[in-house]
Amino acid sequence: MGFFDFLKPNSNKRFVTESEFRRNQSKQIKMAPQTLSQLRKLGVSEERRLKLEYFLYADKSENASALAAELEKLNYSVEFGKSAGDEKLFVITGWSTPLSMNAVAAEKWTSDMCELGFKYDCEFDGWGTTPDQE
Repeated sequence: MGFFDFLKPNSNKRFVTESEFRRNQSKQIKMAPQTLSQLRKLGVSEERRLKLEYFLYADKSENASALAAELEKLNYSVEFGKSAGDEKLFVITGWSTPLSMNAVAAEKWTSDMCELGFKYDCEFDGWGTTPDQE
C-alpha cells in the first residue's frame, strides 16, 4: 500500500458489508411478525396470500439493475431509479408474487430477500402490503 493510496477510490469496497448484512437480516426477520400482527388486526388470516411490496437500496446503478433483472426472473414486478431521499443511492422496488401471510413464510421470504440483496451488494429495507388485493 502506497502512501497516497487512500486518495484512490476503492472499487472493491462493498456498499453492504457482511456484518451490516447479518445485522440487517436479523432486524428484518424480527420485524416480520410485527407486520403480520398488524395484518391480523385488519382481518388477514395466516392462509391468505398477498403480494408484498419490497424496498432495497444500492449505491451503484449496475448493482440495482442486476438485482432488478434477478427479481424479474422471480416474476416480481420491479423498477429502480435514483432515490428521492438520497441522490447517491438507487432504490429497487416492486411487488412479489402472492405469499402466505404466516410467520414461517414471511420470515423465510424476508431472509431470502436480504440474501438476494447482499448477493448484488444491495440492502433490503423491508416490506409492506395491503389487504385490499384481488
